[in-house]
Amino acid sequence: MFVLAYDYWLLLAILAMAVLYSSVGHGGASGYLAAMALWGLAPETMRPAALAMNIVVTCWLLYRFKPYQLMPHKLFWPLVLVSAPMAFVGGMISIDAAAYRLLVGGLLLVAAVRMLMVTRAAEEIKQPTVNIILLLGAVLGLASGLTGIGGGIFLSPILLIFGWCSMRQSAAVAAGFILLNSVAGLAGYLVSDQPWPMGTGWLLIAAFTGCLLGAELASHRASSLTLQKLLALVLIIASLKMVYTALAYP
Repeated sequence: MFVLAYDYWLLLAILAMAVLYSSVGHGGASGYLAAMALWGLAPETMRPAALAMNIVVTCWLLYRFKPYQLMPHKLFWPLVLVSAPMAFVGGMISIDAAAYRLLVGGLLLVAAVRMLMVTRAAEEIKQPTVNIILLLGAVLGLASGLTGIGGGIFLSPILLIFGWCSMRQSAAVAAGFILLNSVAGLAGYLVSDQPWPMGTGWLLIAAFTGCLLGAELASHRASSLTLQKLLALVLIIASLKMVYTALAYP
């Protein structure tokens, strides 16, 4: 008998998140975490599954659009050379379930607020100091490994708000950043002998199917303003659920 490892509504939610995020050039980990939180999956399932889905989706986006051709290397390499090792360290840390829910709930809320803010690329591009790049990479890398969020959803607005690169360059930096952090975070998780969740393959199939559709939407330049507001609403609901669960069932 053919049996799904997860409720098919969850798989549809993962697929929808992959469509929405990949259509604006992101891996979608915060969306996957939101969906898994709403369906009540355990933290030990959420983190490695989100990192693995991030890798699958980002690899396809890099193959489909080749954004690395626009990469500002002086910004990108110092950023990831610090963030990837920190993501590996974060992935190795086994975090308490209640603490994980509070941490992810807070980050989802921050991501939602970021989506509700209308950001514009700066008129003048300026290179940040190396110290600032290294500090940002360390913080986002550690958060990526600890939670399963690739970090691109926080990095992109920072790049644009401070005028460190153009809109198209920010997509290239975010894609590479998400991929390398997700690989490093998942590697740290695996080498620390933490359990690999059974049935993750179903989630990966749903995410990959969604990113195939999302990439086509992106290629036709679909508007992302309404999309961002809808995603923000989902993230807020999931954030509140994560925090409530952590406080009610410590």
